[in-house]
Amino acid sequence: MDLTKPDPNSPAARRAAQRGTLSTTATAPQPSGQEDKASDVLSVSQLNRQARLMLEQGLPNICVEGEISNFARPASGHWYFSLKDSNAQIRCAMFKQRNRLVRPAPREGDKVQLRGKLTLYEARGDYQLVAESMEPAGEGALKRAYEALRQQLEAEGLFAHERKQALPQWPQTIGVITSASGAAVRDIIDVLGRRYAAANVIVYPTSVQGENAPLEIRAALKQAVSRQEAEVLIIGRGGGSLEDLWAFNDEALVRDIAACSIPIVSAVGHETDFSLCDFVADMRAPTPSAAAELVSPVAEDWLAWITTSQQQLKRNMQRRLQQHQQTLDSQHHRLQQQHPLNRLTPYKQRLERLTAQLHHRQQQHMTAISKRLQSSHIRLQAQAPQAMLSTLSNRVAQQHEKLLLAGQNLGRPLRLQLAQLSAKLEVVSPLATLQRGYAIATDSQQRAIVDAGQVQTGDRIDIKLADGELGCIVERSDPSK
Repeated sequence: MDLTKPDPNSPAARRAAQRGTLSTTATAPQPSGQEDKASDVLSVSQLNRQARLMLEQGLPNICVEGEISNFARPASGHWYFSLKDSNAQIRCAMFKQRNRLVRPAPREGDKVQLRGKLTLYEARGDYQLVAESMEPAGEGALKRAYEALRQQLEAEGLFAHERKQALPQWPQTIGVITSASGAAVRDIIDVLGRRYAAANVIVYPTSVQGENAPLEIRAALKQAVSRQEAEVLIIGRGGGSLEDLWAFNDEALVRDIAACSIPIVSAVGHETDFSLCDFVADMRAPTPSAAAELVSPVAEDWLAWITTSQQQLKRNMQRRLQQHQQTLDSQHHRLQQQHPLNRLTPYKQRLERLTAQLHHRQQQHMTAISKRLQSSHIRLQAQAPQAMLSTLSNRVAQQHEKLLLAGQNLGRPLRLQLAQLSAKLEVVSPLATLQRGYAIATDSQQRAIVDAGQVQTGDRIDIKLADGELGCIVERSDPSK
């Protein structure tokens, strides 16, 4: 194969093909003889051009499977190789703008599936297949099975965002379901040790590749759920081919993950790899290291949380102090209301009111008696006879005594009540307390001293006794603890 032949899909090649294309329809009649024969003769270039157009138009898009041989990759970046089976082979080309999407690059002897179109390199008459896409043989069937199952599970709602669980912000225990000897578990433990060393890490070892891998992964997941040790789980492995990652597309495993009560982060393969576990998990991470970062807070978050907690604690303490201060003020107000002097004030006011009522009633009664006496005296003067006067005088004297007795009887309950109130007042009177040997201390502003903290050494205070007062200088002040 000529490795330097031009790209038949290049603009220049297409323009040349359009200029030199021969029509497949019948040509106009020509004169008989040699001119008629000459019109049927094609040049080699014309023949190859016609053959190329027929191939491209007749088989515009085909898929071929075979083994790569004679693989070459010149400086132009294009790929040239043969695709063969046990009985035949065909030359193939895959140009740079297409082969850059194929990762990893194929190697000699690889079995692949090519999708492209048949063409013919006119300069040499080489029949070839120009590939548009390439994938490993057998992977196409896996991809179709993968896509069919993905659509089925999505239709059932297993990928719905509403089913996702939120990851815990500060997990104390993190579970990891992966191979105990793989690079993934080392990457996860390294990241967690650097970012979140306070967390406990539990590894549930399992194989992550091969025929038994799905059953082992499901068993590890069941064990993690039954033991209820981890608050969040990381499930995954490192990168690989579609066949290597196929265990994480197992339908039973996907359904177990969907039903798991513990939040799960799926980290299967590299960033470009997707498995069905990624779709059904509560969160997908592009790599195992990224999964460890998702479940662990960064140091800045720790500091922010500590700062916020400190501020909240300070606000709570201030609020509690304010509440206690309000309670103290309320109790002080109630104590002031219960002070003996304040309690005596209502009794004193009532005594004054009753005394005023007594004097008022006595005055009214005496006034009424005086009026009656005056009236009787007038009637007596009108009836001049001495006998009647004497009788009336006796009656007046009797009535006067009755009136005095009635006045005395009327005032006795009030006087008795007055005496009782006076006795009660005397009992709670500070003066009675002073008679028992107590004293009242006041400062320079005549305020009662009830706490040693109200005065300081050297202050002048007055001491009121039952008989007299004392002026004193404070030599020692010991407030109560």
